[in-house]
Amino acid sequence: MKTLVIAEKPSVARDIVDALPGSFENNDTSYESDDTIVTFAVGHLVELVAPEEYDDRFKKWRMDDLPIVPDEFQLHARDKKAEKQLKAIHKLLKREDVDRIINACDAGREGELIFAYIYETSGVDKPVERLWINSMTKTAIREGFDQLRPGEQLRQLEAAARSRSEADWLVGMNATRAATIRGRAWVGGVVSLGRVQTPTLALIVKREREIQAFVPEPYWLVHAHFDPRYEGLWFEGEETRIMGAEGAKRADDIVAKVSGKDGVVESAERKEQSERAPLLYDLTSLQRDANRRFGFSARRTLQAAQSLYENKKAITYPRTSSRWLSGDLVPQLKPTAATLAPIGEYRAAAEYVLGLKQLPLARVVNDSKVDDHHAIIPTDVEHDLDRFSPDERRVFDLIARRFLAVFHPPARYARTTIVTLVEEERFRTKGKVTLEAGWRGVYGLLSDADQQQQRQDEDAENESAELPPLEQGQKVVCAAAEVEAKETRPPPRYTEATLLSAMETAGKLVDDEELREAMKERGLGTPATRAETIETLIRREYIERASKDLQPTPKGLQVITMLEEHPLTSPELTGDWEKRLADIEHGSDDRKKFIDDIADFTRGTVEKIAALDKEKLRPERVELGPCPRCGAETGEIIKENSKAYGCTSWKNREETGCGFVIWKRVAGRTLTPEIARQLLEEGRTKEVISGFRSRAGKPFRARLVLNGEGKVEFDFPARTQTKEAAVAE
Repeated sequence: MKTLVIAEKPSVARDIVDALPGSFENNDTSYESDDTIVTFAVGHLVELVAPEEYDDRFKKWRMDDLPIVPDEFQLHARDKKAEKQLKAIHKLLKREDVDRIINACDAGREGELIFAYIYETSGVDKPVERLWINSMTKTAIREGFDQLRPGEQLRQLEAAARSRSEADWLVGMNATRAATIRGRAWVGGVVSLGRVQTPTLALIVKREREIQAFVPEPYWLVHAHFDPRYEGLWFEGEETRIMGAEGAKRADDIVAKVSGKDGVVESAERKEQSERAPLLYDLTSLQRDANRRFGFSARRTLQAAQSLYENKKAITYPRTSSRWLSGDLVPQLKPTAATLAPIGEYRAAAEYVLGLKQLPLARVVNDSKVDDHHAIIPTDVEHDLDRFSPDERRVFDLIARRFLAVFHPPARYARTTIVTLVEEERFRTKGKVTLEAGWRGVYGLLSDADQQQQRQDEDAENESAELPPLEQGQKVVCAAAEVEAKETRPPPRYTEATLLSAMETAGKLVDDEELREAMKERGLGTPATRAETIETLIRREYIERASKDLQPTPKGLQVITMLEEHPLTSPELTGDWEKRLADIEHGSDDRKKFIDDIADFTRGTVEKIAALDKEKLRPERVELGPCPRCGAETGEIIKENSKAYGCTSWKNREETGCGFVIWKRVAGRTLTPEIARQLLEEGRTKEVISGFRSRAGKPFRARLVLNGEGKVEFDFPARTQTKEAAVAE
């Protein structure tokens, strides 16, 4: 009798064959030895059938037929190619000489679902065991086969996987049909809605509305230059900004009051502080860092990590939500560090770890925080970096440095705060000296993330390391003072890094690493699905990338405008559903009750969308001011429509009016009302704009300029004029 092993992908099947004893014959859709057959899916071979498969009447989209809630969900092959491989696996499952099945799909929720659907559609009833591994090295595969788990042990994980799939079908199919029927006249085309994608889109739209509604306010900072040489920033209480109608005058008065005057060091405080190394990576935190440091999309990071795991055997399983290791891994930690020691850039940090008599494990090992998979770390095999692609090299570098850093001591700093008093006005000076680099020595003293944060905080006080020795009561002179005029800025658009953080915490702003960990179970989606959610929103033209920023398209804005305060847009609600799926996985919630609740929610969603007032579906259109071509004579204005910002003198093709128009889509990027307003008021954009693409798909950046004929042209940065212009052309 033979054992049938079902892997998730052909590449994994080959790795299993290489690790198992015996000689295998390649039969195109499987590998066979004397006692074992190894076959493979190609990802999801089976899916839930579409509504029209249940009843022909569902081929037409009618509100009266909604909601569609099947008594039992049916399955079929995804496509012809999947059907061919599915039949081959079914044939193997039904062989009389096969009496034992091993599920070797990826060890997680989706892997469990892929196998469950294949097994269910085969109709066989044979004992199943589960291969559960965290690494694709031969040693890990062999150990996994020595420690197979009974299939029954994973039944709750399968229940959670089926619940996720069916919930997405119920909400997605019904809400999409209802919204498309109701909003067709205004949105155009299919209005795709989903349990995770819609609240994610709502986060991006909410931020865009905050940006568009933002009115900048002027404020002033006062900088003082003291002798002995140091600088200070004026403050009052905790506020450094001088605002209000009299702000400019007050700032000038302070400058006049203190310039050339004697002062005194009112206080000089020196405190030592320490900073612990960040936790090990899970997939979401890895994707965040790769986006911040390298501009990688979440999908690009996942692809590189998956290749490092499957093809290079260089890292452990990447689709994990844990940032901790289990206790049984402790004996492997030093051998893993030893594999990094021969690599030049990691040598010093690895040798430090190898030299420790006892590893500090308090923030590394925690069995209670490891469910399916532990944190992402390098594997304990030899790493040939020359075989890595550039993307793989960068992602591996993040993982390797984080692994080494977590065993280093905290970084220690001496922070100095000087308050100088001049003519009853106070100025603050901050200094920071590194006493011990600690874990930061693995990266360099100031990480990329710190530098970026400092750039984002426009009013951050410069923590210069070069401060003269100053004592409380010391006399100083304010040699000069000056005013810096600034404006408040709107909140920044989401990048993939900040959006991943928001998805992880269901839209709540949480900077603290430990608190974010506690909120994970209520996040939007899972680490394995967040990248695809972002790509889905881009593919459906609801959002677009503008350099590192993500901004909603007019279609995306209109979809959320149509739904407004509907619970389907609520990140908190979807986060609660994700928590319930986790509870089903752990056996503390009931799958049937969850699906019943989702069905009730779906019914309510259809009713609310059907009852929407058609007038409320009409898109909100901004008015940008008088038409530069005919406004002075006719009073016509520039107003937004679905495709452009145009003069209201246009009525129809016969009455075209003055013809002034700024198209919303320019070189593959949507121009926001903010950009259009700048073009009308100033004739050009204030800054160079990224995110344009040439006809060949190559990215370029430029300022936009409104020429004398009212056409939008590109003005390329001087330093890269030739290159950028060539790409645009």
